[in-house]
Amino acid sequence: MEIPLPPPEKLIFVHREPNGVAYLIINRPKSLNSLTRSMMEDLAAAIKSLASDNSVRVIILTGSGRDFLSGVDLTAAEDVFKGNVKDVETDPVAQMELCRKPIIGAINGFAITAGFEIALACDLLVASKEAKFMDTHARFGIFPSWGLSQKLSRIIGPSRAREVSLAAVPINAEQAEKWGLVNHVVEKNELLQKARQIAEAMIKNNQDLVLRYKAVINDGFKLDLGHALALEKERAHEYYDGMTKEQFKKMQEFIAGRSSKKTPSKL
Repeated sequence: MEIPLPPPEKLIFVHREPNGVAYLIINRPKSLNSLTRSMMEDLAAAIKSLASDNSVRVIILTGSGRDFLSGVDLTAAEDVFKGNVKDVETDPVAQMELCRKPIIGAINGFAITAGFEIALACDLLVASKEAKFMDTHARFGIFPSWGLSQKLSRIIGPSRAREVSLAAVPINAEQAEKWGLVNHVVEKNELLQKARQIAEAMIKNNQDLVLRYKAVINDGFKLDLGHALALEKERAHEYYDGMTKEQFKKMQEFIAGRSSKKTPSKL
C-alpha cells in the first residue's frame, strides 16, 4: 500500500493503514525536518493519540525528503529549550517511552542531535544506506535532555559513545549496524517496505504479549540483571495468574495445531 504524500502544511503527518500499521512522518524537508516548539508538541500529541488508538498495533516513524530529523530548529533555540522542559504531555521522547506499542524508526537520512535522540527512543531501527547518526550537542553548546548521553553508551559502549559525542564523529549506516545501533540497513527505496515487513510480523503475534514483552524488555533494561530477572518472573506470574481456563485451553489447542502441521523429520 502506497503512503500518501504529506501536504506541505502538515509538519507532523499521520497515516493509518487498515492492517494496524501507522506511519508518523516528520514533514519539514526544506529545513531538514528540524523541530520547532510547535512541531515538538504536535509530535508528542500524535504519539499519544496513536498509543491510545486500538486500531493501531505498530508505529513506523520516519522523515520526509532526504533526512530523518536534523535536530531542533536553532533559529528559535530559546523558544525550544526554555519553558517547562519537564512537561510530559509536550515531550515527544517522553511520549515515545510511555507508548506501549512497538515503534520502528525508519532512518532515511541524517539523524542529528535531537534527531539522534528521537531515533534512540524507538524500539528498533531500520536504516537506509544513506543514513548517518551524529551528536553535535558539544559542538553547539547544547546539553542533551532526551537521553543521548545515557542510551548511546549502553548500546555501543562508553568508549565509542564518548568519541561520537565529545568529538561529534558521525556514524554511517554500515558502522551503526556493526555496533548494534540499527537492526537492518537497506537501499533507500526499500526502507519503508522493510519497516512494514517487521511491523506485519509483529502484528501476526499475540498482541497482548507483544505489548507486555516490549514493556518487560524496556523496563528490565533500566535495571541490573538480578533485578531484571526478578521483574520478568514477577510479570510472568502475574500474566499466568490472570489467565482463565479457557485461555489456557486455547493456548494448548494452538500449540497442538502448530505441531500437527509440521512435516515429520527424516532421520
